[in-house]
Amino acid sequence: MAVAERTVAIACQGGGSHTAFTAGVLKRFLQERATLDAHHYRIGALSGTSGGAICALLAWYGVVQDDWPAGVQGLEAFWADNAARHPWDAALNQWLMAMAWWRDFVAFPDVSPYAYPPWGESHLRAMLEAHVDFGKIPTLVRPEGPALLVGAVSVLSGKFKVFRNERVTADAVMASAAIPTIFRATCIRNLPYWDGLFSQNPPVRDLIDDVEPPSAKPDEIWVIQINPLKRRTEPRRIGEIQDRRNEMAGNLSLQQELYHIRKINQMIRNGVIKHPKYKLVKVRVVALHEDLPLASKLDRRPAFIERMMRCGVEAAGAFLRTVTRPAAAPACTSRLH
Repeated sequence: MAVAERTVAIACQGGGSHTAFTAGVLKRFLQERATLDAHHYRIGALSGTSGGAICALLAWYGVVQDDWPAGVQGLEAFWADNAARHPWDAALNQWLMAMAWWRDFVAFPDVSPYAYPPWGESHLRAMLEAHVDFGKIPTLVRPEGPALLVGAVSVLSGKFKVFRNERVTADAVMASAAIPTIFRATCIRNLPYWDGLFSQNPPVRDLIDDVEPPSAKPDEIWVIQINPLKRRTEPRRIGEIQDRRNEMAGNLSLQQELYHIRKINQMIRNGVIKHPKYKLVKVRVVALHEDLPLASKLDRRPAFIERMMRCGVEAAGAFLRTVTRPAAAPACTSRLH
């Protein structure tokens, strides 16, 4: 009997240099196209916030053109460009890391990103436009997918904004990556937007809500998670406390998104929901299992970037072996782990 095709939506969490892990996971997924095809998996959508949005965009750009190796090359090239390889950039990176380390002992004044020229924004935009022809995106979007969703948040209203498919412009991705303590807000139609880490990291519910027809909804959602749910020890130094607080805040939206899906699954199983617009959706997670300090999200040393990407490649390999194992246990839809 023929095995039915299973549509997968991949949601990519963001978090600075740690997002190189996400790039590594996506790289392995794209390299394993034959494995996915053999087990009847089809990528139906990618979503992301901040660095996760950039990774989702680069992978989608290859998949939508049916050129998966180009997606791999895009992910590798972008993160190679992002690494601090030039002497002046390496020195700046070292200084920023030292400042982050000394925060436990010295109170440094906060400096608004509006107090200095937007060099960082200009550099990031140039990297994005070097690897993606944004003017081409509307011509690549097809009704049958794959879809692309990028998350940001409106500074003035506080509402989360999802830019979907042809609305994913360079400005939309810049808005998603606009960390307010580092970058200025990105204005779209005269409205300022910040990094979506403050609202949805990454967009998950939008992968299934208001998706028509119901058959277009994914059968599974694969979440690439880089913010740890748990820590082994109690944070006591001010830097450790701030790190843990930021991790918990970054995961709050993800937990709410997944609770929504788990609740719908439960009501379908219990017969409470019988409407054809709803369907069971499995949730699987590829997680970064390392206790990394928050400051390392700013670390752009080539060795660190490459290490994060290798971790992602290895984690994705283990994940795919589990997913494609003939007698694999059912995916977790009742809790995240």
